[in-house]
Amino acid sequence: MRRRFAWGACVSRIGVLAWCVACLPGAGCQRSPASGSHGHDTASKNASTFSGEYPINVVCTTGIVADLVQRVGGDHVDVTGLMGPGVDPHLYKASPSDVRRFNGADIIFYNGLHLEGRLTDLLVQLARRKPTFAATEGLVERGDARLREPPEFEGFYDPHVWHDVSLWETCLDDVARRLESFDPGHAEQYRQRAEEARSEFRALHEDCLRRLGEIPAEQRVLVTAHDAFGYFGKAYSVEVHGLQGISTVDEPDVKAMESLVDLLVDQEIKAVFVESSVPPRGVEALIEACGARGHSVKNGGQLYSDALGRPGTPAETYVGMMRHNVSTIVDALR
Repeated sequence: MRRRFAWGACVSRIGVLAWCVACLPGAGCQRSPASGSHGHDTASKNASTFSGEYPINVVCTTGIVADLVQRVGGDHVDVTGLMGPGVDPHLYKASPSDVRRFNGADIIFYNGLHLEGRLTDLLVQLARRKPTFAATEGLVERGDARLREPPEFEGFYDPHVWHDVSLWETCLDDVARRLESFDPGHAEQYRQRAEEARSEFRALHEDCLRRLGEIPAEQRVLVTAHDAFGYFGKAYSVEVHGLQGISTVDEPDVKAMESLVDLLVDQEIKAVFVESSVPPRGVEALIEACGARGHSVKNGGQLYSDALGRPGTPAETYVGMMRHNVSTIVDALR
């Protein structure tokens, strides 16, 4: 079935919470009691099964999660991704139309690990009423050793797990398990589609390793607008630096800028990269600062960090997004 993307205008947090109270009577807005120091997320334990008409109405927060669910669900689901191309999930606030879409959903999937920080209250409310799951919850439950806990992120896990294809692959089974529980009549089809996607992801992972290996080790340095590529760096042996922190809520400081300029000049790095969901002004300032030091650094191109590309472009799917990012990095740094 088709994948629909809808994104509404942002409204104030007060307005969102007021709308939530109106839509979800009797539920007070609060942080999830499961959202502990390691970034655990609340998921609905509602074990009810689907009894309506197909396709199942699935609402996802990000396009990347929507792509994952669509791959597993196939024709049995109709997936809506709330956050469109270029949308920053760290800063996203729900609109009244988003709340209506959530309320009309049969089942909800989100990334988790606090990526959608400003939607936390709403997701907690929804989890009390209908199946609401984080795509990454299985990684936490299994204690996957590949989960990053950067010290600057205050003990929480880095939520950008999809940049390691081998790690995102494991979330296929978790999505399939949730869909099977909700719609047991099509369990075999969900498992089969997850297995087909796994084969594609494994081939993609090997391609990423091969292509990035074309860059000389000393030039395999990725500098971007914010620290979204930590899993990417760990998986593919790339040294990664971000001008901002894990979340784009963090503002870059002068010391961080100076350190990155020193790095780029001292190691004669050729390029830095902007991101589709982050304003380019910080990276542009970095390029200018390097020029003032006598080192020419180019804008290596746009990477997709937190959102997919526009429909009709190669980056409109997760696999296409990853291939675009790797090709852009290799072409600029090789």
